[in-house]
Amino acid sequence: MTIWLNEQIDPCGILQACIACCSESQAQECHESFESNLTDGQKASGWMARIRTVSSWDEVPASALKLC
Repeated sequence: MTIWLNEQIDPCGILQACIACCSESQAQECHESFESNLTDGQKASGWMARIRTVSSWDEVPASALKLC
């Protein structure tokens, strides 16, 4: 099983938002939304949107919104 994680991470490396889903296309759409919602100022100060995969729900952060 592949679980897609979309994460917004602040300049300190702290996870501020996370959405987990099983659909790659849904994950790509979410990533594009996370990326486009970051302002130029946020990006310049170190905010980032990241997409990654995990293979188990045990690896999903507890605070994640789960869409599967």
